[in-house]
Amino acid sequence: MKQILTILIVLLTISCQAQEKEKFNLGFENQKDKTSLSEGWFKWGNYDLTIDDKAHSGTKSGKITSTDNGNFGCIAYKIPATYAGKTIKLEGYMKIKNVENGFAGLLLRIDGNGSSLAFDNMQNQNIIGTKDWQKYSITLNYPEESENIFIAGILSGKGEAWFDDFILTIDGKNIQPLKEVDKEFDNGSLVDLSNLTVENIENLELLGRIWGFLKYYHPEIAKGNYNWDYELFRFLPKYIEAKNNNERDKLIINWIESLGQLEKCSKCKPTDEKALLKPDLTWIDNEEEVLKNKLLYVYNNRSQGKHYYIGMAQGVGNPDFKNENAYSKMSYPDDGFRLLALYRYWNMINYFFPYKHLMDKDWNTTLNEYIPLFLNAKNELEYEMSAIQIIGHIQDTHANLWGGADKIDEWKGVNYSPVHIRFIENQLVVTDYYNEELRNNVGLKIGDIITKINGISIEKMVKEKSKYYPASNIPTRLRDISADLLRSNSNEIEIEIISENSKAQTKSLKLYPKDSLDIYRWYRKSNDKSYKMLDNNIGYVTLSSIKEEDIQNIKNEFKDTKGIIIDIRNYPSTFVPFSLGSYFVSSSTPFVKFTNGNVDNPGEFTFTNTLEIPNQGETYKGKLVVLLNELSQSQAEYTAMAFKAGDNTTIIGSTTAGADGNVSTILLPGGLRTMISGIGVNYPNGRETQRIGIIPDIEVKPTIEGIRDGKDELLEKAIEVIIQE
Repeated sequence: MKQILTILIVLLTISCQAQEKEKFNLGFENQKDKTSLSEGWFKWGNYDLTIDDKAHSGTKSGKITSTDNGNFGCIAYKIPATYAGKTIKLEGYMKIKNVENGFAGLLLRIDGNGSSLAFDNMQNQNIIGTKDWQKYSITLNYPEESENIFIAGILSGKGEAWFDDFILTIDGKNIQPLKEVDKEFDNGSLVDLSNLTVENIENLELLGRIWGFLKYYHPEIAKGNYNWDYELFRFLPKYIEAKNNNERDKLIINWIESLGQLEKCSKCKPTDEKALLKPDLTWIDNEEEVLKNKLLYVYNNRSQGKHYYIGMAQGVGNPDFKNENAYSKMSYPDDGFRLLALYRYWNMINYFFPYKHLMDKDWNTTLNEYIPLFLNAKNELEYEMSAIQIIGHIQDTHANLWGGADKIDEWKGVNYSPVHIRFIENQLVVTDYYNEELRNNVGLKIGDIITKINGISIEKMVKEKSKYYPASNIPTRLRDISADLLRSNSNEIEIEIISENSKAQTKSLKLYPKDSLDIYRWYRKSNDKSYKMLDNNIGYVTLSSIKEEDIQNIKNEFKDTKGIIIDIRNYPSTFVPFSLGSYFVSSSTPFVKFTNGNVDNPGEFTFTNTLEIPNQGETYKGKLVVLLNELSQSQAEYTAMAFKAGDNTTIIGSTTAGADGNVSTILLPGGLRTMISGIGVNYPNGRETQRIGIIPDIEVKPTIEGIRDGKDELLEKAIEVIIQE
């Protein structure tokens, strides 16, 4: 059942819903509707799922019925793997009728680090035909790195299957997925944080630090024994009423003690002396002795191993922020949830952002500054703008609001210009038409300079909008701002332009709905062949459309060329650092090393071993020229680092986006979604690429004159470098 194994991966993205305690550990007695699942159970596959009155015990069971347009179905449940043990066993009762051309069975899958660690669906037992209720079981090894447990009843082929009375045990001990479902604050935090004083804000800053500190260090929270979001709302009302620091500290200490007695940690290691970044706990030293000692005791006996809220992605090691509720139904979260959003984000960056030391702004000052900004946000737009502003402070082009920011999108404008514009020589320049059929209607020519929009200078607009455009560096911020400057909620805007050999003139520019234009954001994608021969015996390759099967053809056709130009002013369509990069090195060559965070000691980042580009037996003898600019981001930058390791490589262009490395997703209340560069990407000597980007050997930028003449000045320079002796 390869298809079933593949589709099972989808389960990793399904949100875990809490289950109330019930008579049967994982039965169906609490299901309220016969045709829709609740209480944590979910449908997976194509078959029909219903709640049936033919039960093994009680009055309800889960039923799967095959359909003509499907090939399997599951009734499934997801459980956080916050339990310790060696073996895991799933037991359950199953009844089947007329099962053929497939099988029925229980399913148990253990996931961790982004993949399946253990799996069985009883397919090899070939359970078919018609059978009354029988008990079945699956036993698997329970890996230490387990993160999620999936249990299910499965039917493949034709027929019907009923399931009831699932029991899950670890080392023979029955488990409940979670404690009583915590729904107390599903409809709001019930917290009023208006009219804050300076003292209130300082106390909330301390609470934000302590809430995040406990979230990532305290063993009981790491086990998933508390809904840490809702525990904040339970604690806040009495905390905000504290009359003095002594009363405040006593409340915090009692809160920590209520979480449970800590055992001495025998596995806790001191921070690596060679760590690039170390946990910043200096703020604890500023607290009164009793609170200080309590916090340090938690740190010294902190969580080790599996953690309910944080993991590290397999292979690369970027943070995986787990079990974070986005509270998507709250488009404009209330006071408590907005404060939660700030606390959650600030602490994620504080403990798991590999580039915190490269920010221009001291992250320690940010929490206090943004508490009133988040709490005073009067509507959804102001909340989204508060979020995007603090995101901007980490200066990471990967970090933006990539989902849920509906009001900001409306604020930018629903109608779009028919021309593509870029900043060239610090001027906003028309570089392309989105739709060729509109060329004669636009009233603008390629190379026209736009100086004002609705009477406001471009310089002033950029200055006002910059804080809402997170980016690693200025060229990349201008890249992103330029895509939105001509947007509006009106059908037309007034622009002032300067054309070649003419004075400034004002024009009306018609705007269009987005879906009526062939808009591209950074560069126009093409389905053309990724490689071609240029004049002067020079090969040209664009990574925007490269396919894996192209690589050997490139090597064969270009092996005797004078030089190869690889254009990465785009995002590579295929990962080629090793498969193509190895063609340009004569021996195994170091090109990168990473920094990874540490779940066992949040805030610590250490270097990995250096990664090398291997030689695979054939080496290109000519010159390699790589083209880069602000459109080169993330994988494009990583690929450029691999090519830079080549024997005879020249990088031509300008500053890249300065956001390298695998990304980690962050969910915030209100359905907001953002990301960070989750690992540190460095050259073998330790020099960072973040914010700096890939530095060209020869800096070449487009000119307005070149744009008007239809020239590709970077490509022309690359050809010049190759043909010169």
